[in-house]
Amino acid sequence: MPEAYIVDALRTPTGRRKGGLSQIHAADLGAHVLRALVERNDIPDEDYDDVIFGCVDTIGPLAGDIARTCWLAAGLSQSVPGTTIDRQCGSSQQAVHFAAQAVMSGTQDVVVAGGVQTMTQIPISSAMIAAEPLGFTDPFSGSEGWVRRYGAQPPTQFRSAQMIAEKWELSRAQLEAYSLESHRRALQAIEQGRFNREIVPLAGVLHDETPRQTSLEKMAELEFLFGCDRVTAAVSSQTCDAASAMLIVSQAALKRYGLTPRARIHHLSVRAEDPVWMLTAPIPATAYALKRAGMKLEDIDRVEINEAFASVAMAWLKETGYPHEQTNVNGGAIALGHPLGATGTRLMCSLLHELERSGGRFGLQTMCEGGGQANVTIIERL
Repeated sequence: MPEAYIVDALRTPTGRRKGGLSQIHAADLGAHVLRALVERNDIPDEDYDDVIFGCVDTIGPLAGDIARTCWLAAGLSQSVPGTTIDRQCGSSQQAVHFAAQAVMSGTQDVVVAGGVQTMTQIPISSAMIAAEPLGFTDPFSGSEGWVRRYGAQPPTQFRSAQMIAEKWELSRAQLEAYSLESHRRALQAIEQGRFNREIVPLAGVLHDETPRQTSLEKMAELEFLFGCDRVTAAVSSQTCDAASAMLIVSQAALKRYGLTPRARIHHLSVRAEDPVWMLTAPIPATAYALKRAGMKLEDIDRVEINEAFASVAMAWLKETGYPHEQTNVNGGAIALGHPLGATGTRLMCSLLHELERSGGRFGLQTMCEGGGQANVTIIERL
């Protein structure tokens, strides 16, 4: 089977809510990483086959196929198309899958996978309530089939995070200790310059703005969210503004342009389970991916699992037995933010650079997604 190779991966810093990137139009935010990607690699811009971007809440500046708009805003060839996809939090990880599948099928040779999200300007779930003036309060409750199967209460991520904490017996104190460690790791990574190679500074923002100098005492002062009794903002991912992108090419493109691959896509899959639980799918999806790949977790050198909530990652660690010391080693979304549509390639960008830094061979990435879904990607550093 033809291979799909990762040649480059980069991202903006994660800008905190109302922070240094908050006033940048989404098209310009995405254009920044696309322009940098093209400039760093010796491929004429008109030779790119497609731009696949993940994005959620695609209204306002995020509407109208933001992938195409970002490419054009970057001043790049008008002949190159773009498409925007929504697999909720896993949108840009799915963009990597679609890009790799296009290359592996032999139908395309040079594809950008990435994502963009401006959560300061377009808050999370904006698309969920955008049709309220038209009489639709949410995407679910008007469906007879959905209500018959899952009930009249719309699923929420906070409810799921609480349910997970209860099922896996994770106390508020344990969740907060995990979150504090995420911040510690992220701050250490910034101090040691571990993100310098992957970040393309923008608007004077040189590194991630989201990690915090905090404490268990400060976390304990926060109120619970939406009726939960274990979930607070401290144990949840941060909203932020960011864009990220990866260059995925075929073997023919490597030869044609004289490129050096940094990794190859070893495995890709996506699975799903109960959408009310919503955030637990990474657990069965990981088992499914390893079985399909003929691998064991012991073969994996580093894991990135999106920290939508501390309970998500902690339940995954409990179920799999994988070492926390090899998981999200430079911090996760609790510290580094979760820019929805951009998170998948943000994680993979960091995973690739961490494999290069540590000398590891295989890295596995997974993340929970709306609808009870989870993508899994295994990359091999070359």
